[in-house]
Amino acid sequence: MSGADDLVHNDAPEGFTALFNGKNLDGWIAHNQNPYKLEEMTEEERKTFLDEKWKDAIEHWSVDNGELVNDGKGVYMTTPKEYRDFELWVDFKLLPKGDSGIYLKATPQVQIWDTTEEAGYWKLGADKGSGGLWNNAAGSAGKDPIAKGDKPIGEWNSFRIKQIGARTWVWLNGKLAVDGSPLHNYWNRALPLRNVGPIQLQTHGNEVRWRNIFIREIGLEEATQTLASDEAGFETIFDGKSLEGWAGPIENYDVVDGTVRCKQGKGGTIYYNQNLTDFVARLEFKVPPGGNNGLAIRYPGNGDTAYVGLCELQVLDDTAEKYDGKLDARQYHGSVYGVVAAHRGYQRPVGEWNYQEVTVKGSWVKVELNGTLIVDADVTKPEEHMGGKRHIGIDRVDGYFGFAGHGDAVEYRNVRLKKLAEANPTPAENKPPVKKAEPAKVDAAAKPAEKAAAAK
Repeated sequence: MSGADDLVHNDAPEGFTALFNGKNLDGWIAHNQNPYKLEEMTEEERKTFLDEKWKDAIEHWSVDNGELVNDGKGVYMTTPKEYRDFELWVDFKLLPKGDSGIYLKATPQVQIWDTTEEAGYWKLGADKGSGGLWNNAAGSAGKDPIAKGDKPIGEWNSFRIKQIGARTWVWLNGKLAVDGSPLHNYWNRALPLRNVGPIQLQTHGNEVRWRNIFIREIGLEEATQTLASDEAGFETIFDGKSLEGWAGPIENYDVVDGTVRCKQGKGGTIYYNQNLTDFVARLEFKVPPGGNNGLAIRYPGNGDTAYVGLCELQVLDDTAEKYDGKLDARQYHGSVYGVVAAHRGYQRPVGEWNYQEVTVKGSWVKVELNGTLIVDADVTKPEEHMGGKRHIGIDRVDGYFGFAGHGDAVEYRNVRLKKLAEANPTPAENKPPVKKAEPAKVDAAAKPAEKAAAAK
């Protein structure tokens, strides 16, 4: 990014759109409402609400010499459009004791403040600089900036902000402040960051000036490349040409154009023939309409991985009408099947490639989908499993990684693994379940049809 003074002010660079035209407040709305409450309003209620907030906005926001100026009071200037994956450039200038921020997806915030001791904010962390994700939980990644890049009060500063899913990168005057840390959901700490939302400029006590506010929406391929950019320690386990090194019913899968695809009407669990304990898996997947598959985690090499493996992580078209209202919450995409429900709403459109990272460490499983963490759980902790019977493999310490086909032409590509610990050459036998009564057995020949009906 060029320095703030190197640009023709408010003239968007190639590939970017100017959010502020340098002349007036056209193209903005204004509010500082909790986005969940805003969604609860009817369309008519929301229009009335925003009309009233705009009256407030024009009392406190103005344009002066090509700069967007707020007097420190009033509602937040807000884009009417919501964004998913994007790159945002913003210039700002503070007065002494200035304090403000930029809301991403209607969520606080990339912090801006006077970082001098005289301003009185050091007890809140201002000595570390602007650019941190200040409303993240204490001690979490990204809350405090990595480096301090602020210029003296009264000078223009330049932000470059990139967000893919919840993962957020912030550069302040060319210095990296946040390196891919997730922005937490301030409005509901139990949920990940919202999938889409507007950009908002905060008001917080005294004058702030803004200019050169540009945004670029990031395409799916670029988003995936960014999320997968740190490849240290990963090895490719599917070469895109054959299933060499894999075992199981590989005759039920095709290798086509660099992908491995389950044959329609076929299935079974194929697995990379290397025993694993703790690991990180990265892959891309694509589901057809209504598609159903799964990731086998610590699979012993035979049986139904959802029950005899540590778990099966569901791969599913959550939007399919045939599943609407018919599934347990623990059957949707990313879920630890029958044990832990994943957060929903973070898949890309059906027919597009999704990027997923799975971390297995001890009994803890994390699933990150397109940059958003949708499962983060100790899978041994839930007492109640779907069907009322504890899965026999839930305490497994090792096994194989693979794909559990259920009759749909789900595809995978760019499959990589990073070992976090070494394992014995072959998986251990399953230990007896902690609780009595094994899950009801399903005839192997009937599995594909039964699983398709049950989204498993």
